[in-house]
Amino acid sequence: MACATPTDRWLRDSKKLTAERREELAPLIKQYALAWAIAECSHEEIDAINILQATMLAMRRAVEALATVPTIALIDGNRSPVMAIRCHPIVEGDDKVHAISAASILAKTARDAALVTLHQQYPQYGFDQHKGYSTALHMARLREHGPCPVHRRSFAPVRMALQGELLETIPFDFATEDEEED
Repeated sequence: MACATPTDRWLRDSKKLTAERREELAPLIKQYALAWAIAECSHEEIDAINILQATMLAMRRAVEALATVPTIALIDGNRSPVMAIRCHPIVEGDDKVHAISAASILAKTARDAALVTLHQQYPQYGFDQHKGYSTALHMARLREHGPCPVHRRSFAPVRMALQGELLETIPFDFATEDEEED
């Protein structure tokens, strides 16, 4: 996700906002941003290059898709993707820099919408409820139904389910080992 936006006090880390508030803010961000773009990687790409590299690739794609070419990319976190422009990673940037907050909100609302769409195709998994995160519900549905075609084969619980080894209860830290909130 990439977004260039004027400073505004109502922007903050998307994880600290309710889903309703994110949905209210997303169209305003799109309306008032200097430029914005959303990019993603497929589950096949994530499986091929890993979640971190896929995140970097999606960030690069989003910046490259901006209608206005930025001079610098402010990145939430401690790592930056390789890009043609200068990058500056900022730890907890989504709570410190309004442009990163706006990008975080747009990314989260786009991801949530994509999971609601997946739910229509695979209602038995409850994607509309857990939004792809490693919740108890998600693990229970994975145990009950096995992986569907869009589950990442590189995610440990999916690998285990494919091998018939998914435990009745998965320790929380194991179930979330490679998951990011955004």
